[in-house]
Amino acid sequence: MPDLRRLCVYCGSKPGQRYDYADAAHALGRRLAAEGIGLVYGGASVGLMGVLADAVLDAGGEAVGVLPYGLAAKEIAHPGLTKLHLVDSMHERKALMAELSDGFVALPGGLGTLEEIAEILTWAQLGIHSKPCGLLNVAGYYDGLVTFLDHAEAEGLLHPLHRALVHVEAEPATLLDRFRAYDPPETPAWISRRET
Repeated sequence: MPDLRRLCVYCGSKPGQRYDYADAAHALGRRLAAEGIGLVYGGASVGLMGVLADAVLDAGGEAVGVLPYGLAAKEIAHPGLTKLHLVDSMHERKALMAELSDGFVALPGGLGTLEEIAEILTWAQLGIHSKPCGLLNVAGYYDGLVTFLDHAEAEGLLHPLHRALVHVEAEPATLLDRFRAYDPPETPAWISRRET
């Protein structure tokens, strides 16, 4: 059973078209603070990232940001974080976020969010880490991605054990409960001669 001291949350630097997305970011932030789980995220004060961090901080929680120097001005670094790590590259950003975190969640977001959750799931698939990963599927935002993953499994391109690495829930509390109950699978040989 994983010890959730800090949770990494990937999400958009834009707010999106639906109020549901900001509401979910706010709810997740408050839930993390209430449960004593620190936030690790991209360090910005704008979009869903800002809503999430503000909710954590307003509720008395810990919010740790990781931001490359080159994006500090563009993404507008959050001025009130518990800690802000400035790094040299996106690669360093993602590695440090992973190191500081005990699990990973994607709220709604764009290409950056998709790339980050895909990479951390790939690391889980390869056995680089054994931390829980999930999608907070707000208002069906990730339905298309879930359909793709199911299709990839059905087509024999995604092992069922690796498909099961992706926890999908609509509510923060339910997702956190699944994370706490997470028992990582033994990493199978992900390419076998029979499959090549």
